[in-house]
Amino acid sequence: MSLLSKSQQPDAQGRIQHVTPESAGWRYVGFDAYLLKKGQTLQLESADKELCLVLVAGLASVKTQHAEFPGIGQRMSPFERTPPYSVYVPHNDRVEVYAETDLELAVCNAPSQGHLPARLIGPDDVGVEHRGKGRNQRLVHNILPDDKQADSLLVVEVYTNEGDTSSYPSHKHDQEDSPDETYLEETYYHRFDPPQGFAMQRVYTDDRSLDACMAPYNRDVVTVPRGYHPVATIAGYNNYYLNVMAGPVRKWKFTWESDHAWVNSDQYPRS
Repeated sequence: MSLLSKSQQPDAQGRIQHVTPESAGWRYVGFDAYLLKKGQTLQLESADKELCLVLVAGLASVKTQHAEFPGIGQRMSPFERTPPYSVYVPHNDRVEVYAETDLELAVCNAPSQGHLPARLIGPDDVGVEHRGKGRNQRLVHNILPDDKQADSLLVVEVYTNEGDTSSYPSHKHDQEDSPDETYLEETYYHRFDPPQGFAMQRVYTDDRSLDACMAPYNRDVVTVPRGYHPVATIAGYNNYYLNVMAGPVRKWKFTWESDHAWVNSDQYPRS
């Protein structure tokens, strides 16, 4: 099974990516991406899932059965590097998205049994942090971290400059019932500036029973069922990715690969 889902031409709904637990061979994470034209309407049902709708680029009005969020959004490209507008939608709900401009929309989903209300996640609700040093730096937007309310979903944006690495030193979160890790499936929705760029991403386990290297291009998705999953950018191209994680315990606990953990230490210079 391939871990790389290539971007497709928009279908009648505008969908360019469709990752399900069945297609990914796992249990929790689903991910869709849409390119909607100005004036287009998208209707979705959450069924037994909770959704996090992320406005990657463009403006929209969003309506659920019990809430309305008109005229939301501010950035027209993710590479403006401002936090996005997002909408949390509970299970057993219906949602309508109206594209006020051309709209790039990510729809993240995972199982839900809770009773949280629909809510707007505005830029002021997003935690912004810089991580790493030297050639291993990134800008992080914590859209739906584990200290914010949801049943299963964890959602985060990451920016990595050309020539740098991220999701590194190599780390993993694939053990259930472990004091050191949580089991979290993960998707990476990649974007590039300029858009013809690509990155290198490796997904591998300690015993190398899984060891795959991929070159995701603009709007491709990499699925991470287990193992380590570092990203390396290519000269000339800045990288953005939207991560979606979910598992049986909604906590982000991971372990570093011992060979490379020294990059976090003072042995690795800041510049």
